[in-house]
Amino acid sequence: MSTSHPSGKATTQAAREAHQPGLLAAYGVRARSYNRDTGMFHRYRRAVVEALPLRRGQLVLDVGCGTGLCTGFLRDKVGPQGGVVGIEESPEMAAVAREQIACERWRNVTVVQSPAEHAELGLTADAALFCAVHDILQSPGALRNVLARLRPGGWVAAGGAKWAAPVLVGLNALVGASHAPYVRSFRGFDKPWRHLEQLTDDVHVQEVWFGSGYIMTGRIPAQPGRPA
Repeated sequence: MSTSHPSGKATTQAAREAHQPGLLAAYGVRARSYNRDTGMFHRYRRAVVEALPLRRGQLVLDVGCGTGLCTGFLRDKVGPQGGVVGIEESPEMAAVAREQIACERWRNVTVVQSPAEHAELGLTADAALFCAVHDILQSPGALRNVLARLRPGGWVAAGGAKWAAPVLVGLNALVGASHAPYVRSFRGFDKPWRHLEQLTDDVHVQEVWFGSGYIMTGRIPAQPGRPA
């Protein structure tokens, strides 16, 4: 069986499944070049962080932090009296992030090396960032585990790539090619925030880059079943 995406090219389910087991290893191979390879998106990362309402002194989770490309932006917002906790599954990516933390001497930034589904944090955070982490956003278990660590009324922000309108075949082909090494599956790529919006209130979504990217914000309900 095959499925198609808006680039007009078919992607077989078998190819997707074959891609999954090697993805973590691929992240390891790319850990040292990841910052350079994805440098064109750095301004976009900053925009996603800026969309997350944070105050100085707060604690924020950087979910799927990778090599720590958003960490500095987050630390700038919470200040030295706040804190940043990264969650990263790839040991090699986490190692690069920790090297940056040590180099910058950030005493209030840490990285937990664990899948988001199973991360044990033992803390209550004020906010969470999901930047360029499509696979995590497609995992309800990962989202529930992370959001359970946020205080009622806490903010979340998510951002990354998505399929643009089907007529923009060339743009979608470019998006697919540039993101294929970093996602297990393009399932849900038309609306990557669909699971997260079901768990949050006050959802706002802005599409950017001609619809090939998005920035979503929302809040954890103040109480179950009641708006924040």
